[in-house]
Amino acid sequence: MSLFQRLKAAAGDDWRDYVEHGFVRGMADGTLPERAFRHYLVQDYLFLTHFARAYALAVYKSGSLAEMRAAGEVMNGILDTEMKLHVDYCAGFGITPEEMERAPEDVATMAYTRYVLEVGLQGDVLDLHAALSPCVIGYGEIGRRLADDPATKREGNPYLSWIGMYAGQEYQEVMQGALAHLDRLGEQRLTEARFDRLATVFAQATRLESAFWQMGLDAA
Repeated sequence: MSLFQRLKAAAGDDWRDYVEHGFVRGMADGTLPERAFRHYLVQDYLFLTHFARAYALAVYKSGSLAEMRAAGEVMNGILDTEMKLHVDYCAGFGITPEEMERAPEDVATMAYTRYVLEVGLQGDVLDLHAALSPCVIGYGEIGRRLADDPATKREGNPYLSWIGMYAGQEYQEVMQGALAHLDRLGEQRLTEARFDRLATVFAQATRLESAFWQMGLDAA
């Protein structure tokens, strides 16, 4: 069992609440209110800026040049590729970069991003990646599950492109890289005495992911 699988199993209902949240179900069947999705998109842009900072912190916290390069590549990927893709995607909903940059951070955005940064500052690079993994790996898992589910609405579903983005090969490779990196860090740094603390970090980050979905629903 991989370290991620162990953490996910320990999270139990928290993980199921996240990946099967009403926001996710609404994307699958196309019933999610557009206002909820638009609010989520704007906040996700702000979220990404803080996650780039978290990977910059991972560079600093890394114990080897290889780890530094791996974290630096993800940070550059967020800043140079993912944020551009996000801007292009939001343009389809009539949302401009200026609108996103001027938007105030929702409480759920602040809670989640600051928690991840706090974990990274207090702990080591393994703690930080445990806090990051529900997002990085979870989105890939959600996208793939919805894409493979015959119950997911295809025709006329405005959220099918979001599902396809995270189910697509490019993001699935990012997810697999994150899984492998978490395992490598675990082999180097994890002890059984430390697992409970790591599981607590993972579960809290997972609950904050659910709160991020709920933020979108509450906006509608």
